[in-house]
Amino acid sequence: IKEKILSSIQLKTELLNHSEILNKVNTCVIEIINCYKNNGKVFWCGNGGSAADAQHLAAELSGRFYYDRAPLYSEALHVNTSYITAVANDYSYDVIYSRLTKAMGRKGDVLIGLSTSGNSVNVIKALEVANELGMITVAFTGETGGKMKDCAKYLVNIPSKDTPRIQEC
Repeated sequence: IKEKILSSIQLKTELLNHSEILNKVNTCVIEIINCYKNNGKVFWCGNGGSAADAQHLAAELSGRFYYDRAPLYSEALHVNTSYITAVANDYSYDVIYSRLTKAMGRKGDVLIGLSTSGNSVNVIKALEVANELGMITVAFTGETGGKMKDCAKYLVNIPSKDTPRIQEC
């Protein structure tokens, strides 16, 4: 247990000193603020633990996070299970997020894809569609960025190969 806690602390300490990642996150925050100032929306997508993180982060934006404020439009694209199962069955699991992105995304909106490997096909396809629409694209990944590094305007790649540590960061 102590070893896992220590590895978590070490990675977070590394991030505190990683000016490139900190600057990139700050730039993403500015992009999101500008999106909201222009009546835009923020969408999230991921699989498994990354889907759970996406849903949590979306809820913080549409909820209250630290203080009372007006709700912000933020949605995790996996929360409609009827849609997910229908599209996965009728088309492919690979297009569950790209179809919703095409339906709901608009120029200036933000799509944030989460994948510790950076290789989740359904997230990659959503980022590609978002780029076609003129959306701001962000990829949260592990160390290498995987295939997502080539299809997101902003890559936030946590310098680790350890899935739980990546997800924490």
